[in-house]
Amino acid sequence: MQTFTRKFNVIPKFYKFKMTNSAQLAQSFDGTIDLAIIGGTGLYTLDCLEPIAIIPKMETPWGKTSSPITISRVKSDESEHFHVAFIARHGVDHEFPPTRVPFRANIAALKNLGSKAILSFSAVGSLQPEIKPRDFVLPQQVIDRTKGIRESSYFNDEGLVGHVMFGEPFSNSFAEYINRFKDILENPESEEPCLLHYNRELTVICMEGPQFSTRAESKMYRLIGGDVINMSVIPEAKLARECEIPYQMVCMSTDYDAWRDEEEPVSVQTVIGNLRNNAKNANRLASKIILEMSQELPEFLRTGDGLKDAMKFSISTKPEAMSKETLAKLKFLFPNHW
Repeated sequence: MQTFTRKFNVIPKFYKFKMTNSAQLAQSFDGTIDLAIIGGTGLYTLDCLEPIAIIPKMETPWGKTSSPITISRVKSDESEHFHVAFIARHGVDHEFPPTRVPFRANIAALKNLGSKAILSFSAVGSLQPEIKPRDFVLPQQVIDRTKGIRESSYFNDEGLVGHVMFGEPFSNSFAEYINRFKDILENPESEEPCLLHYNRELTVICMEGPQFSTRAESKMYRLIGGDVINMSVIPEAKLARECEIPYQMVCMSTDYDAWRDEEEPVSVQTVIGNLRNNAKNANRLASKIILEMSQELPEFLRTGDGLKDAMKFSISTKPEAMSKETLAKLKFLFPNHW
């Protein structure tokens, strides 16, 4: 049962994100972002990185981002040109509930900064017995159970029609790259290893929240093919696709969802332990990915994983039929398309 699971407001201060002193850093950045990371604790102060700029909450045509954007570079003379951007999905103080996260602003800002790929981290509940708490999952499919109250597209305005392929919502190339580092996950408090689950059919259910599933809903999600469940992959994945950015979410299991009839109520101590271990493993995994990418840029970063210029052929409305405001929005995302 999900007594305290995935409720980050009950987690003590160790889980609070602390921003680097922005007074010591630049507040703008003119370079290109090689990798953008969306997440929270443990990912903003990686030992392998040196912060070089903190952009205050960035203003976009779709509002301000949920947090400032921290720009860092790898601490290596050979890799000084590899740049990483970090953004806190729910805000620095976790002030945005899932439904109110400014997803469009966040992804638009990362696109405007020239991000070549997005690596997203999210706490999830497990819907399958083989995915135990503290395991990580690289989903490749999504079932959308949100309720249509989130703004999920840049192409919903009147006078603009766009259709976007979403049959493969994640970057399989990115997932395969991450899966190479599955042995880096640790579980020092247990004899059971932390596993990184990956196959082409692994499916994340995205529900609305803020309430968690009922037991009946949780059982239904299992029946329709769900492996894990969260509240944030939609519309994040859809917007990244519209922005032609390869996107992969790393799901970090904190608990079994409500489907296990025999499960005892989860204690705060257990959840905190799982969150601590997940945060440490997220740090390890992100660090390994960054260091490897900085030494040799993977092909999907160089080529855009087949998404480059895709939106040129997805917009049905002719530019001359668009309003100036609509064109300005498109140019924020795609300065060279129209």
